Amino acid sequence: MSEPLLSVTDLEVRFKSRRGTIHAVNGISFDLRAGETLGIVGESGCGKSVTSLAMLGILPRQAYPADGSVMFGGRDLLRLKDQEMREVRGKDIAMIFQDPMTSLNPILTIGRQLTESLRRHLKMDKETAREEAVSLLDRVGISDAGDRLRSYPHQFSGGMRQRVMIAMAISCRPKILIADEPTTALDVTIQAQILELLKRLVSEEQMALILITHDLGVVAGVCDRTNVMYAGGFVETGATESLFATPRHPYTAGLLDSVPRLDASGKQRLVPIPGTVKTLMEKPTSCAFAPRCMYAVDESRREVPPLREIAPGHHVACFNPVPESDLPQGAITEAR
Repeated sequence: MSEPLLSVTDLEVRFKSRRGTIHAVNGISFDLRAGETLGIVGESGCGKSVTSLAMLGILPRQAYPADGSVMFGGRDLLRLKDQEMREVRGKDIAMIFQDPMTSLNPILTIGRQLTESLRRHLKMDKETAREEAVSLLDRVGISDAGDRLRSYPHQFSGGMRQRVMIAMAISCRPKILIADEPTTALDVTIQAQILELLKRLVSEEQMALILITHDLGVVAGVCDRTNVMYAGGFVETGATESLFATPRHPYTAGLLDSVPRLDASGKQRLVPIPGTVKTLMEKPTSCAFAPRCMYAVDESRREVPPLREIAPGHHVACFNPVPESDLPQGAITEAR
């Protein structure tokens, strides 16, 4: 197996608040290899986006310095100075943000925003950068690319703005692309087009992709491996096909059980996960999911369960994994 392109070890992120310290990410670890697509899935507030922001050194001011390590190219990104990180962001690691309307500058043309990184990182002159920008817009499926360079973000639809964000992200041929909820607020047809575009670009450029989402269907159709996140930690990790076929953590099984099936009868009842997410005002000292879990045992309420390998490449943080007889029956079919 090849060496990891990116290696995250014991990453922790905390925030200051009036009520105290918020423990947003609590010691997660994962590796990413060239050409691989890794999904990080979980409900809103579990720490998915914060993880990506910490890796790129763009946490908000309320955050404490992140602990742990993020190794890339022999360097720990968490220890780099601002000037050094600016050389990494956009050039080696690029990110597609969740809402392109708030990520794009409304008073600058698309052309100005798209050529900035080309001139900054690749040292292109103005005309060469413009030609490359036209090529990038054409590549992501925007027609009349030359004319659209003079347009402003509000003159594009939501799907087209997302394509512009993708064009900006891949402009410098990064080794790693992070896509944070890239299909949020898009209709299903545009979602499919955006996901197909990402898959094609990853294949053509041999870049690695980290896909952050709460949509299990998106993960099933795109990702090679999946990390399921809950309350700031990974509760289950493994190959996507294996994880979706045999989810052993109660939270993963609950997520799959709550997904409506197209092949089910109209009388099908969805199974919700009871309770609410545990507050993150304290660092977990026991299983964060235990208060909502029907499989919780005494040990779950005393200790934080470590990630244990229960099958080759399949890890679960649970003292009492879901028995195979209780597994969801085909909530999501792999869509590759």
